[in-house]
Amino acid sequence: MQNPQLHFHGAAHGVTGSCFEIQLPDVRILIDCGIFQGSKSERALNYEPFPFDPSAIDAVVLTHAHIDHSGLLPKLVKHGFSGPIFATLPTVDLCSVMLPDSAHIQETEVEQLNRRNVRRGKQTVLPIYTQDDAAACMPLFRPHEYLHWFTVVDGVRARFWNAGHLLGSASAELEITTDGGQILRLLFSGDIGPDHKLLQFKPEGPTALDYLVCESTYGDRDRGDVTPDQRRAMLRDEVLGASKAGGPLVIPSFAVERTQELLVDLFLLMKAGDIPTMPVFVDSPLATRASEIFERHAREIENGAALLQALAASNVRFTETVEQSKAINKINGNFIVIAASGMCDAGRIRHHLKAHLWRREATLLLVGFQAQGSLGRILLDGATRVRIQGDEIEVKARVRQLDLYSGHADAPELQRWVQERFPIKHQIFLTHGEESGLKALEERLKSLFPMTTIAAPMLDETYELTRDGAHRVNTSRPPRLHPADIAHLDWHNDLSRLLLDISRVVSEEADERGRAATIRRLRRAMEAAAEGEK
Repeated sequence: MQNPQLHFHGAAHGVTGSCFEIQLPDVRILIDCGIFQGSKSERALNYEPFPFDPSAIDAVVLTHAHIDHSGLLPKLVKHGFSGPIFATLPTVDLCSVMLPDSAHIQETEVEQLNRRNVRRGKQTVLPIYTQDDAAACMPLFRPHEYLHWFTVVDGVRARFWNAGHLLGSASAELEITTDGGQILRLLFSGDIGPDHKLLQFKPEGPTALDYLVCESTYGDRDRGDVTPDQRRAMLRDEVLGASKAGGPLVIPSFAVERTQELLVDLFLLMKAGDIPTMPVFVDSPLATRASEIFERHAREIENGAALLQALAASNVRFTETVEQSKAINKINGNFIVIAASGMCDAGRIRHHLKAHLWRREATLLLVGFQAQGSLGRILLDGATRVRIQGDEIEVKARVRQLDLYSGHADAPELQRWVQERFPIKHQIFLTHGEESGLKALEERLKSLFPMTTIAAPMLDETYELTRDGAHRVNTSRPPRLHPADIAHLDWHNDLSRLLLDISRVVSEEADERGRAATIRRLRRAMEAAAEGEK
C-alpha cells in the first residue's frame, strides 16, 4: 500500500467548510463534508464542483451534525456518492432535521433571490441541493457508539471519542493498516468543547498518535475559568440591561445546543427571581425539532433534567409558521427572541434584525463565534449602518456580546486537550481557525513541544503521510480560493460598505442642490478612475 495522502478541502485558515480527504491507492474517505459560511466569496464555494469526484468517495466519517461539518452531504449524494456515512446515533438524529432544514433555507433564499434577479435582468440560480436531496442522504447513515471500533473500508477502522462540543459530537480516531502490516494512527479532533459546557461532558480522546488534525477556533482566546454560576450572572446582567432599555432582547443563536443551553440558564435565572419572567420565543422550526431530539437523549447529557424543565416552561413559546414569526415583532415592551442563524447570515434572525436594529430600546446579544465577513461580525465590529436583504438599516440598538455559550474550547483548554493526546509521533495539523487563532495556538504548542512539527495547511493543500513524517505534495491544481479571500472581508463586503457610505454622504447634504453636487462629484471620480484603467 502506498502512503496515504491527506487533502484539506475546507476549514483551512477559516472556520467553516470542514472537509478532509484520506486518499489511498484504491480507497478514498472523507472526514466531514461541511458547508462554507462567512463572506460571499467563501459561500460561493458551496455552488462550485467538489475538488474530487463524489462517486469515487468510498465512505464518510462525520464528527458531528453542525452544518459547517455536515451541510454538503446532500450535495455529495446528489453528485454520485453512495457509500456509508458513519456517525454517532445522536448525530444521525440531528442530521435528520438539520439537513432538511438547510435545504429548506437554501430553497427559500434562492426563491427570493431569483425574484430579485428577474427584476434586475439577471440570471436565476438553483439551490445547492433540495429537501429531496437531503432525504436521499439519510438512508446512508450508519450509527456507532463511542469507543467501539468499526470498519470504514478494508484496511481502515475507526472509533469515536466524545468531543464535548454538541450532542453526539465526536473526535474520530482512524487506524490505517499498510500492506506491510504497519498501523498508522490518526485523530481528527472535530470541534472540541470547553471544560464547563452546560449540556456536555468534558472532551476525551486517545493517546499515542502518529498524526493529529486539531481545530483552533479560539486558539487566540483565553476566557478564564468561568463557572456556570458566573456565566449565568453575566447573562442576568445582559437581560436586566435589555429590560432597562425597555425593548426586546434579540439573540442570534445556533438552533442546536446553543439555544437549548440558553433556555436552561434563562429558566434557572427566572426561577430564582434573578431576572423578571418574560416571554421567551424560540423562533426556529429547526430549534423546535432539535429540542425534541434533545428530550429523547436527555439521559445521555449533563443537566438533562433541567433541560426538560426549561423546554416545558409556560413562558417559552416555540414558533413554527412564518406568520407566527412575524407576529413576534408586533409585541411591545420586554421579551426575548432566540432565532437562527447564529452568525446572522440566514434564517429568521434576518427579519428580526430588520425590525429592531434601528430601535434604541432594542438589544442584540451575540453569544457565539462570528466568522469574518458574516453580518454578525460586521455588527460586532461596530457598523453603524448595514444592508439586510437589499434594505439599508441604521444600527441604533445596543450590540452586546457574551461569548460564554460557545461550543469551542479556548486556547488553554485546547492546549491541555492536545497535551493529553501525546505522544504524537509525527505532526500536528491545525485547522478550523482564522489566522490569529492558528498562529496563537501554534505558538502555544511549539513552546510546549518544540520537537513536534506543526503545520497550518492552506485550502486544497495535500500532504503525504509517511512512517517518517508528513511531506507536502505539490499538485498542479490551483486552490479554489486565494488565501487572502478566506476569513477576510471580500469585495461584496467592500461594495456594501461603499453603498452605505455614499448614501450617508448624500443624505447629510443640507438640500437638493448639495445632494446633486455630491452625486456629480462621485460620478466624475468614477469616470476618472475608469478612464485611468484603460
